[in-house]
Amino acid sequence: MFNFLPHSILQMSAIFLSIVIEAIPFVLLGCLISGALQVFLTPERVKRILPKNRFLAILVGSFLGFFFPSCECGIVPIVTQFMRKGVPEHTAFAFMVTAPIINPIVLFSTYIAFGNSVRFALLRAIGSFVVALIVGSWIAYFNRSPILKSEGHIHEDHQHDQEEPPAFGGKIWSVLVHGIDEFFDTGRYLIIGALIASGMQVFLPTQFMLQLTSSKIIGILVMLFLAFTMSLCSEADAFVGSSLLSLFGTNAIVGFLVFGPMVDIKNLMMMKRSFHGKFILQLIALISVIVTIYALVI
Repeated sequence: MFNFLPHSILQMSAIFLSIVIEAIPFVLLGCLISGALQVFLTPERVKRILPKNRFLAILVGSFLGFFFPSCECGIVPIVTQFMRKGVPEHTAFAFMVTAPIINPIVLFSTYIAFGNSVRFALLRAIGSFVVALIVGSWIAYFNRSPILKSEGHIHEDHQHDQEEPPAFGGKIWSVLVHGIDEFFDTGRYLIIGALIASGMQVFLPTQFMLQLTSSKIIGILVMLFLAFTMSLCSEADAFVGSSLLSLFGTNAIVGFLVFGPMVDIKNLMMMKRSFHGKFILQLIALISVIVTIYALVI
C-alpha cells in the first residue's frame, strides 16, 4: 500500500509508531498519578512527610522511586504536580532522575538483559543515586534561576480542580478528569519528541558513530548521544545496551543505561512544556558531566 514511499520514510514511520505505542501507557499512568496527586496530596501532608533538612529531603526523593515507581515517559507530569503541591524542587528532581531506574521492573529487566548478572543493575542504580544527590544538592544550595513555569502558562485550572469533591467517588472522577486533561496536554510533546527521535535514528550516520569506539571517553559520549536520540523506555533499553556491550565496553554501556532514562528527546519535549529553558539546559549539562565522569571511573 505504501510501497511508493522511500524505504527511509517507512523505516522512520515504524520507529515512530514503536516509540509512541511503547510510551503512551506510561504517559497515561503518569498523568493519572498526577491527577491523584492533584486531588489527594495537600501541602499540609507534604510538610508532615518530608524532613526539614534539605539533604535528608534529597535522600527521601532519591529512594521514593522504589516505592512509587514510574517510567521516564510519564515522570514529568508527576514531578510537576509534586512541585505544585509544595514538594521542594530538590526532592522532586532527585525523584525524577532515580524513579525510572530504581523501579523494580527496570532493575529486573536489566538483570535479565545482561545474562542474570547483578553487576549492571547495581551499577545502574548506584549511578542514578549519584546523579540524584548531586543534582538535588545543586538545586537546593546553588541554583537561583526559576524552574517551574507559571501555573497559568502550563495549565489552566478548572473549577473541578479547585473544589474538593464531597465523596470518594467524586474524588476518583476528579482524578480521571485531571489525568485525561494532563494526558492530552502532555501527549502532543510526546508525539513531537518521538517524531524527532525516529528521524534521527534513521538519518544519522550510525556506522560513523560506531567507528568512534577506540577511545573510552569517545565511546561513552557516543553512547550518551545514542541514549538521547533512541529515546527508549527504561524497561527496554537494557536489552539494546546488552547487544552493544561487546562493541562499546562496560563503561560506555553503563553511561547509556544511566543517562537514557534521565534525558531523551521525548522527555526533553515534555520538560520544555513545564520548566524554564535555561534551567533545562543547566540540568542536562550537569547530568551529562556527572554520568560521563561516573562511567569513566567505574
